[in-house]
Amino acid sequence: MSIRRLPENLVNRIAAGEVVERPASVIKELVENAIDAGATKITVTTAKGGKTLMRVADDGHGMDEADLALSVERHATSKLEDDGLSRINTLGFRGEALASIGSVSDLLIRSRPQGQETGMELHVKRGSVSAPRPTPMNRGTIVKVENLFAAIPARLKFLKSDRAETGAITDIVRRLAMANPQIHFVLEGADRQSSNWPAQSGPEAQSARLGQILGTEFAQNCVPIANSRHGVVVTGLAGLPTFTRANSLHQFFFVNGRSVRDKTLFGAVRAAYSDFVFRDRFPVVALSLAIDPIEVDVNVHPAKTELRFRDSGAVRSAVIAAIGIALNEAGFRASSHVGDTTLSAFRAGSEVARPSCGSPERERLSPTFQHPHGTDSPAIEGLSEPSARFEGASKLEPEADYPLGSARAQLFKNFIVAQSEDALLLIDQHAAHERLVYEKFKAELATGQVNAQAQLIPVIVEMPEEDCARLEEAAPALSKLGLGIERFGPRAIAVQETPAILGTGDVTILIKDLVDGLAELGEIDVLSERMEEIIGRMACHGSVRSGRVLRVDEMNALLREMEATPHSGQCIHGRPTYVELKLSDIERLFGRS
Repeated sequence: MSIRRLPENLVNRIAAGEVVERPASVIKELVENAIDAGATKITVTTAKGGKTLMRVADDGHGMDEADLALSVERHATSKLEDDGLSRINTLGFRGEALASIGSVSDLLIRSRPQGQETGMELHVKRGSVSAPRPTPMNRGTIVKVENLFAAIPARLKFLKSDRAETGAITDIVRRLAMANPQIHFVLEGADRQSSNWPAQSGPEAQSARLGQILGTEFAQNCVPIANSRHGVVVTGLAGLPTFTRANSLHQFFFVNGRSVRDKTLFGAVRAAYSDFVFRDRFPVVALSLAIDPIEVDVNVHPAKTELRFRDSGAVRSAVIAAIGIALNEAGFRASSHVGDTTLSAFRAGSEVARPSCGSPERERLSPTFQHPHGTDSPAIEGLSEPSARFEGASKLEPEADYPLGSARAQLFKNFIVAQSEDALLLIDQHAAHERLVYEKFKAELATGQVNAQAQLIPVIVEMPEEDCARLEEAAPALSKLGLGIERFGPRAIAVQETPAILGTGDVTILIKDLVDGLAELGEIDVLSERMEEIIGRMACHGSVRSGRVLRVDEMNALLREMEATPHSGQCIHGRPTYVELKLSDIERLFGRS
């Protein structure tokens, strides 16, 4: 068969296969055109998930008759200052969107530029273009797309349900609205609940828009990001480590105003939070990157949803640094939804039969303990351990000056009850101290060497020969952590030194836990790269254990140290270290508000 030129309408339909995947693809192209046109308000209307109707209206620059006619031709664009593709400053630049959309739908474009007395409209029906004709309208552009893929049943049947397509359109518009807080967005239609996001201005515009779209819960549980490194400016909001989701769908990235899903950025966020969240949980972030356009290639995907950085390492470093600084400034904060979840677990008490005075059952339920001043007082069940005794008002610290309050009791030998000026706090003593030890470990390691304490008598730990060999190979790296070990025969290790920060713990358990961690790492060469995992295991052994009874002064010392330590709102496994219940919420539980 000889080579032949394809007819123009078939060429457009083939191009449409790249650009127009589904209704959301159409909305993306049209809204991006409106943004490039300098619109201050964009209204998106849909029906049946965009299958029967999509309408995008804006108040941008508009087009005159000549530009309107050119707009539906392939590879015609106003968005490239020259013929180069190395410095793209607009969202759209390929010049094929409207031509492709018109080849697979009924397309109507109305537009009026500033200074023209009337607008012009042009109709494209499945690739056939009508001549422009006058139409009354305000300044701007209205693009109406009807019956998408009606003439291509094979493409139409691959579309999802109306609800799914509606959701995809919503996601596209939300992302574009997040990236452009200066524009008023309206999303409406018979197939959806309307959304109205007024324009935002000023230095807090981006944060305000993210709060509009992602909700108050996100706004309350995130920290602002603003940092520059390697020529990359990173701004936005990063969720607290205890505010996570089960997948990455709540991670939003914008590069020079373009919404993208990029492996480099996902990886950078994962690395930045690796110290704080579970492996199977994903932090919520919305990051905007400003970078010289020449340093990024946005022309690697027909739908422009992917890009390629010239120096991906610099971008990764900039994102990790920006998130790290923001999380450090968050200090000991934990997300508010932890407290909300706790409140929802409370239930109003029901009436129960009360034992009569003097009955054996009453005596069993009412143990007593010795008051510090010598008076026998009835104990509250669960608070009868020595650490939970009331120690007299003169011994209680004032709570007003401390964010985490002052210790009032210890429950179940693991949970500290504290009171602040306006809240009740429950603190997991083991999880909290584990984070404190871990941060001290990292600080000492950053100086080059962890302080060690010698064992008066070396501790001999017996274990399989392969585990001994693994520890022997890792000995130089472990010595930097304050752990001095030597081979002691074929099936034993002698522990000469342990990190001073761990205190006096069970060395045998520590060594066996460490060797398990080394086995998980596989190649010993990656130990230096995964040092934080190792010190995390060691920190667990140096922390206050569950079941240890603490004095009030010990509990308060732990609270003060938490307030002074970054990231102490979550343990090294990503769990919250404390729960805060506001007084107003507690009063609501009892119907007092």
